[in-house]
Amino acid sequence: MLLKKIFLVLLLSHHCLCAQDTLNPQQPDQILTKAPVVLNNDTLFYFKNGTETYPVKVRANEASLRLSRLTAAYNPLLDSLWLQQNNEFVEIMLNNNLALVTTLQDAASDSTTTFKLAEGRLEKIKNSLRGTKSLTTKEWAIRIGYFVLLLVILILYIKLINWIFRKINLRLSKVERSFLRKKTNLLKYFIPKDTVNIFVFISNILRIGVIVITFFIYAPFMFSFFPWAENVVNLFYGYIATPVKYVFFGFINFIPSLFFILVIAFFARYFVRVINEIANDVEIGRFRLKNFHKDWARPTGKIFSILIYALALILIFPYLPGSGSSAFQGVSIFIGALISFGSTSAIANIIAGVVITYMRPFQIGHRIKIDNIVGDVIEKTILVTRIRTTKKEVVTIPNAKILTGTIVNYSNDDDKPIILHTTVTLGYDLNWETAEELLVEAASKTEFILKEPVPFVLQSSLDDYYVSYELNAYTLEPTKMPLIYSEIHKNILIAFNKAGVEILSPGYVAARDGSLTTVPGKLTTEDKSPLNKIVDHLTGQNQKITITKPDDTMKS
Repeated sequence: MLLKKIFLVLLLSHHCLCAQDTLNPQQPDQILTKAPVVLNNDTLFYFKNGTETYPVKVRANEASLRLSRLTAAYNPLLDSLWLQQNNEFVEIMLNNNLALVTTLQDAASDSTTTFKLAEGRLEKIKNSLRGTKSLTTKEWAIRIGYFVLLLVILILYIKLINWIFRKINLRLSKVERSFLRKKTNLLKYFIPKDTVNIFVFISNILRIGVIVITFFIYAPFMFSFFPWAENVVNLFYGYIATPVKYVFFGFINFIPSLFFILVIAFFARYFVRVINEIANDVEIGRFRLKNFHKDWARPTGKIFSILIYALALILIFPYLPGSGSSAFQGVSIFIGALISFGSTSAIANIIAGVVITYMRPFQIGHRIKIDNIVGDVIEKTILVTRIRTTKKEVVTIPNAKILTGTIVNYSNDDDKPIILHTTVTLGYDLNWETAEELLVEAASKTEFILKEPVPFVLQSSLDDYYVSYELNAYTLEPTKMPLIYSEIHKNILIAFNKAGVEILSPGYVAARDGSLTTVPGKLTTEDKSPLNKIVDHLTGQNQKITITKPDDTMKS
């Protein structure tokens, strides 16, 4: 707009000077001159009048420079040339920019109206920009010849591509389709049913892609020899060049950041490798740290590795492409929210797993008891612990539950024996020395029970009707507890039955059926209750069988 106002002021001064020159006819050479307006080395038209202070050559040069500047990136598909009429002049506009002004004096010099003169100048500008300058027959022949030559080259190129891929398909067709018959192969579901060979199928897809890309890039170049298609071709290649330039220059600008990222990644990987080597040496005992257990080495190494990678990611994040965009930040916040709300229990188990690792309540292979579940530890992970029970059942327990529960460990890493114990209730009529002697004898005859230290008996309680005797014995085989307990109980029964001692509380006497004893081998026919005697009589178990000889019967 400032340029327009300056131009209008110059025009008004031009009017005043023309009026003065009309009154002074002695200076006609200073008024009537002409100068060409040039665009793309082509003379469009002439300015035919000027003034002493604003010569016509200056005006023509300024108009030529302005047209060249405004039309440097002209595209008829995107840009628009149009006329804007005023009272004393007509403006030729390129989009919203002033390109040229046609005045009343210009129209008077050409003996026409201002609008018609502006229309003519506009058409000449358009023709120059379109390049529709008339071509000679020779030029058309050359352009058509280039087009035909390029068309022949394109056809030959496509035939060459087809021939090359045909040879490749002949080789690929010899490859068996054995991998398509595999049940775990998902690729067979994504190819046509009538495909003979997957390699041939991929080759055909690649061949079609090469031909399409070639035609996509080559065809506009073929038509660029025709003036009417030149702008379309430029627009087409502009659409292709824009993303390519964006990617290329984006990569060039990203090179310093990429170098910084590679340096951080290298040092992070280097420190992690050093930590892993130290952890391995500590685990196998090659390198020792005071008050640091071997089983801490691997989880400690993993924790330090995670911290190092997390720190490296924090340092790298600002240098990633698009890290400052709102979309990238929104996705990051969304993913963080999902992890925060969806992994509460998982994080609790992870923290509990780390705490359990450094608490060292048990190790792989230990016999433990957690919430009445007794078994051997077969796996420890950061989330769960797996136990194989004495019934060969595999139980998976979350680490958070283990941390809040009670853990009983029956195994010892220092090879110290544990005490197995069982309780037997006996009546007050039995001498306690006899009871202890029989219990110790039964424990001594049990396999996997140590002779030293010697088993011992504790009188754990004196109840209303009986005494509770607790037998304690040492063993180094906690994983065989069910078998050891079974053997101890069996030997107790054998020892007490052999001694004729009933393992019954005196409370059983009130509900006794009349038998004098319940010890097997000690109960005779006379010791049975009257009810049992009647049952034996009815069933014939107490009758004596008499065998009669045939000879005696004949004699009688």
